[in-house]
Amino acid sequence: MPDTKHGQPHRKGKLFIVSAASGTGKTTLCNAMRKRFPELAYSISHTTRPPRKNEVHGRDYYFIPNEAFEEKIRAGEWAEWARVHGNYYGTSARQLNELMADGRDILLDIDVNGARQIKSRYPESIAIFIMPPSIKALEDRLRNRGTDSEDEIEKRLAHAHNEIAGRSFYDHEIVNDRIEDAVEELAGLIMAYRDKTGTQSATR
Repeated sequence: MPDTKHGQPHRKGKLFIVSAASGTGKTTLCNAMRKRFPELAYSISHTTRPPRKNEVHGRDYYFIPNEAFEEKIRAGEWAEWARVHGNYYGTSARQLNELMADGRDILLDIDVNGARQIKSRYPESIAIFIMPPSIKALEDRLRNRGTDSEDEIEKRLAHAHNEIAGRSFYDHEIVNDRIEDAVEELAGLIMAYRDKTGTQSATR
């Protein structure tokens, strides 16, 4: 017998994974999706890195100490986690399970390794990779945003090469050359998968 809620067939929420190399515009795109689809749940990651300028606890990330993060690793509370650039990042399994069980679709902003972990645990999730127009364009974006040291930029560029090389398991790729076009393409994918008929017609 199908699960029901308020007399209607209960729909399990869909999980949309969005990944990209740092500086590709992933956060801007995800923020645009949150405005376009206000009913779409946004999974806020936990991290041990300090907040950047204008970042707010509980809105951009949950900022927690190393000790608290490692305790949750031991307790098996992360759906995915990783240590990147010396800091921990993780997604709460309980948060994802509760939202999807309640029929909420979720937008998840994570890196390639995290996406692989999520896909392994939630194989029905939809994985979307955001590509820069070129590595040179990515380097320019990282320098122009003025938030990282030269050493940090070099580390992020090296990491970007690895992330781009591992993108083959994603269901879709979007090249973020013009942000307006990338926003429309990502919104179109989400709408297609959220629509029952569109789910069948969505293509790579």
